[in-house]
Parts: sequence; structure tokens; C-alpha cells
Amino acid sequence: MIYRHRLAEARDLPAIVAIYNDAVLARTSSCDLDPVSVAARQEWFDTSHPSRHPIWVGHPLDSPRTVTGYLSFEPFLNGRRGYDATLDLAIYLHPDHQGRGQGSYLLREAITHAPQLGARTLATTIFARNQPSIRMFHSHGFQEWGRLPGVADLEGVIHDVVVVGRPVDNTSGARP
Repeated sequence: MIYRHRLAEARDLPAIVAIYNDAVLARTSSCDLDPVSVAARQEWFDTSHPSRHPIWVGHPLDSPRTVTGYLSFEPFLNGRRGYDATLDLAIYLHPDHQGRGQGSYLLREAITHAPQLGARTLATTIFARNQPSIRMFHSHGFQEWGRLPGVADLEGVIHDVVVVGRPVDNTSGARP
């Protein structure tokens, strides 16, 4: 399947939340223990800024209104200004679209777009047992920067978290 992306719109939020909640229930990539509501994610969506912290939705080439995944560029480490050169990526895919190239497509596009957002570095955290995600990020030049042992407790199931990151090509001279 060929995937594309576009900037998320307000009408996409229910699909974004449904995809996120699939990950919450699967315990694969979120430390939330309970599904979230659209209302609970509304502020996150409303405060995203297309010029610095956009949210993209992935969709099949022939169906631009069908949301099959999303990527968000998040502030790094709680958004302290000294970290503005780094963006934290979050990628979530509908279960029916995992392992089909969409995550890799979104990540490749994010790396290409990052200099336009003023980023010099991209980073993310991944559960150590989530080997498909770790392999995907490694295949796009991300390296393991650290491992946080036992920091996630999903109702008694303890997880290590891996921090991965990479510099981006910022030949435009853009600054955060």
C-alpha cells in the first residue's frame, strides 16, 4: 500500500484518539494505563502548532480522509527552551496498518521536514521489547542514546525504555 500524509484537522481527532487507544490497550507503546477520551486530547491537539509542533495523519494514497496512523512532533523534555533544538517524535499506527510501510514513510518524511521546524535533533522513547519500532528507527539512522531500566510499570509488568535519536541535516540554517 502507498501511504501519504497531511496536516491533521479537527475532524481527525477521534480517529487519532482511537489509534492511540489501540496502543494503550495493547500495552505496546504507551504508558497510559486507561484509554483516553477525545475531550482529554483536545488541548494537546489545540496547542499543537503547525509551524513548530505539527501533527500529521497518515492515509492511503487513494483515501486522504481515512486516518490510518499519525505522527506528532512534540517538545522535548517538557518543552524547556534550552531543548528547542530537539523534537520528540511520536508515531502511532492503526493495527491493520502496522508492518506495511506507513511508519517508515512517516518517519522518513519527519526527518526530511525537521529542519523546516528548526530542529537539529530528533529523539523518541520506545519500550525495549518493541523491537519492530526499534528496528524501524535504527533503519532511519537513529542510534540508541540510553536505556532506562524498569522505569515503566504497566500494572505490574515492568518495562525498560530505550531512548533513540539522531541529528538532522539542517543546511538551511534554521534556528528553533
